Amino acid sequence: MAIAPITLHQPRRLIVGAGTIREVGIWAADAASVLVIATPITAGFIDRLQLTARITVFDAIPGEPDIATLDAAIQAARGCRPDLIVGLGGGSVLDVAKLVAALWTGDQTLADVAGPNKVAGRTTRLVQVATTAGTGSEAGIRSLITDPEKGSKIAVESPHLIADVAVLDPELTYSVPPAVTAATGVDAMAHCVEAFTNRRAHPMIDGFARMGFGLVGRFLARAVRDGTDTEAREGMMLASYYGGICLGPVNTAAGHAIAYPLGTRLGLPHGLANAIIFPRVLAFNQPVAQEKSAEVAHALGLGAGERLSQDDLLRQAHVFCRNLGIEMSLRAHGALEADLPIYAADAHANRRLMDNNPIDMSVEDILAIYRAAY
Repeated sequence: MAIAPITLHQPRRLIVGAGTIREVGIWAADAASVLVIATPITAGFIDRLQLTARITVFDAIPGEPDIATLDAAIQAARGCRPDLIVGLGGGSVLDVAKLVAALWTGDQTLADVAGPNKVAGRTTRLVQVATTAGTGSEAGIRSLITDPEKGSKIAVESPHLIADVAVLDPELTYSVPPAVTAATGVDAMAHCVEAFTNRRAHPMIDGFARMGFGLVGRFLARAVRDGTDTEAREGMMLASYYGGICLGPVNTAAGHAIAYPLGTRLGLPHGLANAIIFPRVLAFNQPVAQEKSAEVAHALGLGAGERLSQDDLLRQAHVFCRNLGIEMSLRAHGALEADLPIYAADAHANRRLMDNNPIDMSVEDILAIYRAAY
């Protein structure tokens, strides 16, 4: 089978290491006005940027940013007219920062740019400083915004959303609680695994995916156990970054499609939703991705890495997540059994991701996964 051509976009500059957040101020020494997009918690890191410019802070970013959030952030930019935008936070913050940088100077709306390659351009510089190790948003060209009326996510994809500078400073993740570290770490792994076992899998992206889930296998449990383990934290930030690269040319598949309704309708954090679903989709896809599933199992230390049966793979992956302290029951997170068919219909309708899965999944297949996770 011929390998499809791909195009890979990465930040123009990547800075990795403890304490490297201060290099933003050196790089941006000529900036006069900076808009920092953050949360009330991550805004506490602004001094470490060592910016000399006039700083405006927009920190009203919820866990699942919606259209109103984006509109408010764009208005903040139009008020301060920045020549640099800094995203300082997790995936939600970084996704908003990308779109604000691209949209505040023009007349395009979110509706105008939804989908691939519709952003007209960008004149404002963009720095993305990750404070979690999960989404890998700092690496990529994609942004997701929730449409509360439709209960779904609007995806924007454009090379104009790529950062000029991305910073991976593990010290910024020291204070991330163990539960969040665990869930976002499994999300990073899911980006890698879903791209790896994807219909659109590509040998070069497979390389990034292998590096990503290999780092998760080595370092996630350590980062959960000791939040100040710098080597583990840096390893997880790299795993997240590699996962973000996987999202560009290949993207995720059924796992993320099935997780999304748990965010948009149930309000679960994105990482947690993915962690609950991950073992079940990994096992579901195993019959058509046996070699790659075995590689993933080996990297994560599941069943000593031998070729696992579908049931054993499911059980071992479930134990892997549970041992990180993740509550794997949807009922425990407030889901109602009566709502599961609604979630299944939403997930099945997400053809952008479902069509990437190596096996076609019916609504009944998806509903069975939700019920098993219930």
